[in-house]
Amino acid sequence: MDISKLMFRDDLMEGERILITGGGTGLGREMAEAFLKLGAAVHICGRRQGKLDDTASELMQRHGGTVHGHACDIRDPDAIHSMVDTIWSHGPLTGVVNNAAGNFISRTEDLSVGGFNAISDIVFRGSFYVTLDIGKRLIAEGRRASFLSILTTWIWNGGPFVVPSAMSKAGLNAMTQSLAVEWGRHGLRFNAIAPGLFPTDGMSARLSPGGRGGNAHEDTNPMGRHGEMHELANLAVFLMGPGAEWLNGQTIAIDGAGYQATGGTFYGALKDMGDEQWEAMRSMIKGTNAADKAERTT
Repeated sequence: MDISKLMFRDDLMEGERILITGGGTGLGREMAEAFLKLGAAVHICGRRQGKLDDTASELMQRHGGTVHGHACDIRDPDAIHSMVDTIWSHGPLTGVVNNAAGNFISRTEDLSVGGFNAISDIVFRGSFYVTLDIGKRLIAEGRRASFLSILTTWIWNGGPFVVPSAMSKAGLNAMTQSLAVEWGRHGLRFNAIAPGLFPTDGMSARLSPGGRGGNAHEDTNPMGRHGEMHELANLAVFLMGPGAEWLNGQTIAIDGAGYQATGGTFYGALKDMGDEQWEAMRSMIKGTNAADKAERTT
């Protein structure tokens, strides 16, 4: 990310303490860098301690400040509780970004129950577990905080070939609106971002293996391009930082009007694929998953 394109003053988030799930890579890492650059103390979590340590070290060398990396599988409520105990020993959080996600392209008829749960247990259940554990602490202590969930535009029109993700993200959109009302009286805000195409290594490997799927959006987007990381980071800072405290219960798309133009789905790119092409994509995705699993266990 071109950090010079952040539109905020460097000390805007001084005194903020923010947890980003899935913060070691991809969009989570980009938001972590922006918050750190603007003065926040940042906590990042994920399943690969080595990747978290590398990210924390790199960001602190670049910007100073503090980044803590926590290995945590957010599918496990007990693991979350232990992680948040550790975080609270450094000071209570003022912000949470539910960014952790899992996704892959598949015909729905090819999905197994395990495949469905692999996505929904992280995105839907895991994000709720994190929100519940931290929210209860904040309410008990009478503290204000902001929660941000990273969704997709599929929450509004569904996601063919990514049904588990579309269902799970839609559930988080409902959580955002519900808790904005229920917990607003406690000084807790809930908002969400629905990004369009922001290419990352993880996205490309699972949503556009072999060049199919996600990259097709760039050709049909009204603005003729994908999103730039600083654009997403600026929106995240606006929603999490001071100065917009009456903004609550909103989900904002940042996709160059792609959703309005095309629906923002993979349908057009994938609808005519045959069995052999789907099998080749499954093989590529399995290879990516195996490599990630090996990183978590070494």
